[in-house]
Amino acid sequence: MNTDAVKLLQGRYCNSLTEYSRFVTREVNIGDVPMGGNNPIRIQSMTTTDTMDTIGTVEQSIRMVDAGCEYVRITAPSIKEAKNLAEIKKQLRARGYNVPLVADIHFTPNAAEVAARIVEKVRVNPGNYADKKKFDQIDYTDLEYQGELERIYQKFAPLVNICKEYGTAMRIGTNHGSLSDRIMSRYGDTPQGMVESAMEFMRMCETLNYYNLVISMKSSNPQVMVQAYRLLVETMVAEGMNYPLHLGVTEAGDGEDGRIKSAVGIGTLLEDGLGDTVRVSLTEEPEAEAPVAIELVKRYSLREKEVKGERLKAKGNEIITDKNLSPFTFHLSPQTHNPYEYKKRHTYEANAFIGGHMVPRVVLDLSMKNLKDPGIMADAGYIYSPLLDKYNMAEQSVDFVYLADELPSFNLPGNLKQIYNYQTWLKLVDKTLCHPLFTLKEYIGATNKTSALNLVKLFPEDIDSEEFGSLPFDNSLVFVLETNALHGMADQRHFFFKMEELGLEVPVIVKRSYGFEKDHGPSIMDHGRNTTDLTSKLQLYAATDLGALLVDGFGDGIWIEAPEVDTKVITSTAFGILQATRSRISKTEYISCPSCGRTLFDLMITTQMIRSRTSHLKGLKIGIMGCIVNGPGEMADADYGYVGSGTDKITLYRGKEAVKKNISAANALDELIGIIKDDGNWVEQE
Repeated sequence: MNTDAVKLLQGRYCNSLTEYSRFVTREVNIGDVPMGGNNPIRIQSMTTTDTMDTIGTVEQSIRMVDAGCEYVRITAPSIKEAKNLAEIKKQLRARGYNVPLVADIHFTPNAAEVAARIVEKVRVNPGNYADKKKFDQIDYTDLEYQGELERIYQKFAPLVNICKEYGTAMRIGTNHGSLSDRIMSRYGDTPQGMVESAMEFMRMCETLNYYNLVISMKSSNPQVMVQAYRLLVETMVAEGMNYPLHLGVTEAGDGEDGRIKSAVGIGTLLEDGLGDTVRVSLTEEPEAEAPVAIELVKRYSLREKEVKGERLKAKGNEIITDKNLSPFTFHLSPQTHNPYEYKKRHTYEANAFIGGHMVPRVVLDLSMKNLKDPGIMADAGYIYSPLLDKYNMAEQSVDFVYLADELPSFNLPGNLKQIYNYQTWLKLVDKTLCHPLFTLKEYIGATNKTSALNLVKLFPEDIDSEEFGSLPFDNSLVFVLETNALHGMADQRHFFFKMEELGLEVPVIVKRSYGFEKDHGPSIMDHGRNTTDLTSKLQLYAATDLGALLVDGFGDGIWIEAPEVDTKVITSTAFGILQATRSRISKTEYISCPSCGRTLFDLMITTQMIRSRTSHLKGLKIGIMGCIVNGPGEMADADYGYVGSGTDKITLYRGKEAVKKNISAANALDELIGIIKDDGNWVEQE
């Protein structure tokens, strides 16, 4: 995309970059549960049972619906599974469950044509539906490229016509890791390639006067996923389309990692008002996915009610185009910000420690802890050994601890920086590694500062104040940016835009506070006091609020305050967010699919087995895929892959190259470790 085009598109992928406004899409009927338009954001998931196991699939579907799923997706890899969808649907209806069913199709157009006569929606992947994925690099002439499109049209048109006849909806679901050789040859492994892959099929549908479409742009890399959805919206609007969006981070993994990675990708788009249905892909039981998706989505129901002014009302299926955008207020970002490419905001390096090319730093509040016990430092990633009287650092050791006005009675780790409120810092006898936290007024009037690092806390609106205008700037200054706004991410993002407009290169630590008792604005802890519930909420909300800034290159550090959540959880959440946004790598990354009826082994058990022996390989990305549909393509940028290729058979990959095929599952992990060792990427676990 050329520079001029980027300048025109900046800020045009959503209604507003500075306040919450849901992007209104075409309403699509899916059974009795319509999507898009003014409908709520819908929740869905996918079964993991064998589709030929009718009873098992029905029972699991019921558990999913009871957990909150509004659509249930079921794989149909061949005609026999597609036909059995009729029996599954019949039994669900007999038990009082009228949930719309979605058939998941990949390589088999004939199965899709059968399923489209039975279920309420079919999902096709344009990367492998009537297209080729053999990892071949082919140079297509324009004539040859058009010829391929015409060939695909001939295979795709029958499905579209069946969907029209039966009133069946369709999701055109692009996946980053399964772009066809044709798309890869022309556009590369890029968000633009993902968008064009879907747009080709969307244009074919419109040629056939079929508009009952939902679109997705999934990737295991949240940064790529966010960029692709933004570019999709821009492209749709430019061509007079406004189809609903299905949001999801594919192969997100399990546990904390899966929740954080999903929230970074999905939450970032929800913050900008994009998204009409959500699926959180976890390597867990499918009924565990819906509650996570519900927790992500419910913030925005409240957000819509709180936003001042009337929201634009959808007028039937009116297309939102540049010709009738007058109800929208677009807030353009500075020309230096490109929402479709990652670029870290340029800052100076303060004290050769924060900003510049440094990875984002982590601040942890220990001011309310027992500062007489060195054991509390374990929550910050520093393990104290009483016998040796020394600390050992973990991979996730924080960079700063905030002690407010409290003084520890033990020696802190020798490389750990401490932050004190300014008045307390003034009284410290030994200020080594100790840094002051000022208010704006304190900093302007202070005569005693450190030459190393001075932190000043402020709110986004302070940038327009007289005090900010009189700040003395030097390369020791670092901002700690807080927010009271309900739409806090946009509030803080607007501050970064202002900083760019003013040409200020001050590093910024982004702080978000969550809790009942602190008066830092709206609390996420709006119901329930269960610790596990609060942990999950914190992971989801902080990953959304902070991750949305980090994927755009905003933020030189993060500071999460949550008094009611265990400090160790806060630390792991902070590092998990940095990992998910690819801002700072501190552990092994697992790209594991959520399982489905095509899966050839128990993904949850296998993932935990692989994790138990490789979790110390910092920075390595390992894909764990249940079948050839999800691997090697869907592993995207994994370094190594463990892929089911048959009953009790595994194929191992280095990148996207199969290096050992159809080996016994009993030996596969040892063989994988052997490949990692041969490549020189293995380290022994301490």
